[in-house]
Amino acid sequence: MAASIDPALFHPDAISDETAANNAKVAAEMAAAPPLHELVPQAVRQARIDGKGPQGPLVFDPDAVNRTIPGPDGEIPIRIFQPPSEPTGVYLYIHGGGWVLGAFNQEDALLAKAARRAGCVVVSVDYRLAPEDPYPAGPDDCEAAALWLTQHAQSEFGSDRLVIGGGSAGGHLAALTLLRMRDRHSFTGFRGANLMYGAFDLSETPSQSQAPQHYVIPLPAMRWFYDHYVPTQDRRDPDVSPTYAPLHDMPPALFSVGTLDPLLDDSLFMHARWLAAGNQADLAIYPGGLHGFNGTPGLKIGGDANRRVDAYLAAALAD
Repeated sequence: MAASIDPALFHPDAISDETAANNAKVAAEMAAAPPLHELVPQAVRQARIDGKGPQGPLVFDPDAVNRTIPGPDGEIPIRIFQPPSEPTGVYLYIHGGGWVLGAFNQEDALLAKAARRAGCVVVSVDYRLAPEDPYPAGPDDCEAAALWLTQHAQSEFGSDRLVIGGGSAGGHLAALTLLRMRDRHSFTGFRGANLMYGAFDLSETPSQSQAPQHYVIPLPAMRWFYDHYVPTQDRRDPDVSPTYAPLHDMPPALFSVGTLDPLLDDSLFMHARWLAAGNQADLAIYPGGLHGFNGTPGLKIGGDANRRVDAYLAAALAD
């Protein structure tokens, strides 16, 4: 499959009125709020739990089930979403939040819908967060969850067909997990990877360095995340920035990103390297999409992106 990008997607005229209005609203909210990089992680987390973050109150799926699995440094919580019928497989989902924020129960609506649309069990992993537990704690937990699924998915959920994915830091951790499963466990059996606006190069791409200050994750915010997560490691180490890793024997992947996302280049570069290594990959570019655009309720490009992801997962798990 050849890589091909339509430059028209990047033209301002390609941005819908609805998306432009949402972007203006986000910019105004950011201008009125304290900059993320001036806050402490614990306060930001608590605000989200209290429903005072930009996403509003948390909504929990009453049918989701929490349990724990063994991890490298204690039990790892997971949250399970069941489809309405016999599952076609299991989707290992890794949440975003810059390795510092987020939790396994903060995207319930998205994951419950994915379980229904894709017809699969969704397992969301609550990996350890920085700065309390910096690299490699988060990747270690995600690797442990993936390894557990390779051994228990059939007995626990009725299928050993696996896909993996996540957004932002979750996309990064999903890619790292695939590499670790290949290199440490000789496992290349994931059927697909949903990699949404991942941070694949923590040494900063051009789009990260040139990001506008008023769109979700400007460079000071990205550096805040990086400094908490990898305070001392070489940020071009392939186990830190997967874009520098050999990418052979990876599963088919869907890369999704908005044109106004500071992590745009991460997806463009990683998609190209994925293809160059002999793998299959699709690239979905959304005009005017900000970082995390698919999490805004009612936003058309977000709904379009989520439907495409769910269809991709269903196809990856099909016979």
